Amino acid sequence: MESDNSRLIILASGSPRRRELLSLLGLPFEVISSDTDESTPPEFTPEMIVRSLALRKAEAVVPAAGKRNAVIVGSDTIVVLDDKVLGKPVDEQDSRVMLGLLQGKTHQVYTGVACIGLPEGKILVEHRVTSVTMRALSEEEISAYIATGEPADKAGSYAIQGLGATLVEKIEGCYFNVVGLPLSLLERMLSRVGISVLGRQG
Repeated sequence: MESDNSRLIILASGSPRRRELLSLLGLPFEVISSDTDESTPPEFTPEMIVRSLALRKAEAVVPAAGKRNAVIVGSDTIVVLDDKVLGKPVDEQDSRVMLGLLQGKTHQVYTGVACIGLPEGKILVEHRVTSVTMRALSEEEISAYIATGEPADKAGSYAIQGLGATLVEKIEGCYFNVVGLPLSLLERMLSRVGISVLGRQG
């Protein structure tokens, strides 16, 4: 597809982390937060969850985007341990349970990305998976980390880009995927809807 960098990117997320990551691409964008139902059927696999929610978030801001020449980007991230999905904690006790489960083990972080090209309505949906190994943690360390407030709104109750980095022993795969927006995947998707990051044409 011929590149058209006059197209505006609309980030369908109020997440400051995703906003910071998207700004790294050096392309103009604006933010329209999507307020959507994030429930999914219990039989959904992790891939189905993040892909469907990423698309749902992007679709939610289509009316607000109007008929502009734009690409809406939606994203959703979940943490999966032994086939159990860990979302955002509901309170500090929930954070304590999640971190207790994750410590000393390897889990997977799934992020779905959806792009909707406007006004033509082209839809792309992809996902990426990264494995994260957390070191063994004492009860005191878990309590101290929760006391910082950082886990409060994070899937899996930790932020790898913050103090949570001290909890992580190693990762296999895309770091930015764990933060919430896999940039290499997004770059390829944007090229397919006519936005060139590095002069590539889709």
